[in-house]
Amino acid sequence: MEKNSISFLERLTNCFGPSGFEREPLLIVKEYVKPHVDKITTDKLGSLHFEKRGSADFPRVLLPGHVDEVGFVISGINKQGFLTFNPLGGWFDQILLGQRIRVRTNLGDVDGVIAAKPPHLLQEEERNKVFKKEQMFIDVGASNEDEAKAMGIRIGNPAVPISDFSTVSKKKYKDGKLSGKETICFGKAFDDRVGAFISAESVRIIATQKIKHPNTVIGAATVQEEVGLRGARTTGFVTQPDVCITLEVDISGDVPGIEPHQAPTRMGDGPGVTTYDGSMIPNQGLVEFVIDTAKRAKIPYQLSQIARGGTDAGIIHISNAGCPSVVLGVPTRHIHSHVGICSMKDIENSVKLVVELVKKLDKKTVNDFTKI
Repeated sequence: MEKNSISFLERLTNCFGPSGFEREPLLIVKEYVKPHVDKITTDKLGSLHFEKRGSADFPRVLLPGHVDEVGFVISGINKQGFLTFNPLGGWFDQILLGQRIRVRTNLGDVDGVIAAKPPHLLQEEERNKVFKKEQMFIDVGASNEDEAKAMGIRIGNPAVPISDFSTVSKKKYKDGKLSGKETICFGKAFDDRVGAFISAESVRIIATQKIKHPNTVIGAATVQEEVGLRGARTTGFVTQPDVCITLEVDISGDVPGIEPHQAPTRMGDGPGVTTYDGSMIPNQGLVEFVIDTAKRAKIPYQLSQIARGGTDAGIIHISNAGCPSVVLGVPTRHIHSHVGICSMKDIENSVKLVVELVKKLDKKTVNDFTKI
């Protein structure tokens, strides 16, 4: 991957942008794609759409990836200066304690830590119980309510984890044999800045390498996915896609305690092609088209399914008169936490696969997905 591309990925994942507060990642994506596209628009919810016309106006191929990250919103300040909070998106209570976060205010960013009553002061029965979010607070170092307010803290401030992007290279082994090297990424907001990156990078490569495509490709950086796929609804309405390839992370099942049938994909073995999730049964012709394209291009892929949860495709596939849709997911460990882990190779292969798909999605192929 080019250095500029890696720098873009780093900036995008590091930046501040929980659901409803996505301006910063949207501006980063806009800046990156602007030199390479024919048209940039936004809808009135805030999602960004960037078009690159090929040899035809139709079909319209949509490549959405959401830019909002799971975060928090401040719900109150007590007399001692500690903050209560509500989640933006899904958080597992047990991973919150002791984690550093950043609160954005009109006076600037304020760092803090999620804390609770110290274990030294807990009764025996309390120690054996899981702490709930409602028992936690954010400590920004204030000693009273006035000090917290003087920092700019108020009800409604957003907050995100503090977790900088980093990479590590490792030797890769398969069946006990060395099979090369692999770069692993660590950081926050991989769900789904990785998908937004793949969308933008795919469109950039198509433009800069002057790749011919028999369609108009529309990249999208959607908002508020984590709180109900809201940006997908307006994006589907505004862009009027004929086919949709939603770009996401996938739950990497190669961690202790997960059975293969619960999360089939493994980090480093290629992007996942989602065959089913809680919000969408994908178009079967499109699924076969993706698999066939990956095989012909010798791009590794995995078949995936998620019993619960969904993606932007859950809304887009039923937008307007319906839209043949599929999801490509980068297997990622520990999503919806302060630190996710994924393979740079899976990201690169996702970009390659998207480019190959766009090259082949002509009018006849797309029409055949829904032909009876």
